[in-house]
Amino acid sequence: MTKKKERAAELYNALITAYPDAHCALNYNNPFELLVATILSAQATDVGVNKATPALFEKHPTPESMAAVTPEELEPLISTIGLFRNKAKSIHASATMIRDDFGSEVPDNMKDLLKLRGVARKTANVVLGNAFGKNEGVVVDTHVGRLAGRFGLTKETKPEKIEKDLMKLFPQDDWTMLSHLLVRHGREVCKKRGALCDSNDI
Repeated sequence: MTKKKERAAELYNALITAYPDAHCALNYNNPFELLVATILSAQATDVGVNKATPALFEKHPTPESMAAVTPEELEPLISTIGLFRNKAKSIHASATMIRDDFGSEVPDNMKDLLKLRGVARKTANVVLGNAFGKNEGVVVDTHVGRLAGRFGLTKETKPEKIEKDLMKLFPQDDWTMLSHLLVRHGREVCKKRGALCDSNDI
């Protein structure tokens, strides 16, 4: 094991000890709800999304239901979330494709998830890791990207390159939890401009 991998293992163990209950912060009951919530969470807070989705899912709990209305009819249900007009189009288009092309079942593989509107690799990783238990990558959001740099795990700044570096350092079985741990630590301790970001103090 290289020194960098040893360091990564120590960091993971410290984080899992500090946050044994770390989990996805978005509320969902099934893969479709998680997919929609994750699309809505782009440039928005998980708290804000969690406030909006209960009414949305009560009215449109399935891809068929969401696809049967227009994006404009979805807008009032998510109007408290930033960029809600574009997001209404994305969740409507995704629901329609899931209904028409995937038998109303959310795809459980990266290739097909990336065909859905509003879904890039980060969103696909969230859905695969949390709804299907498949570790195909590491979710790199602002917290993960920032902390990966501060902890010396990467020198990259682009999410896809940060993800590749993290995938090399951590066992595949840990990829989904790694994201939860870094997000939790980023929110609770390692603030954006704060100094509380020494892995020795986790």
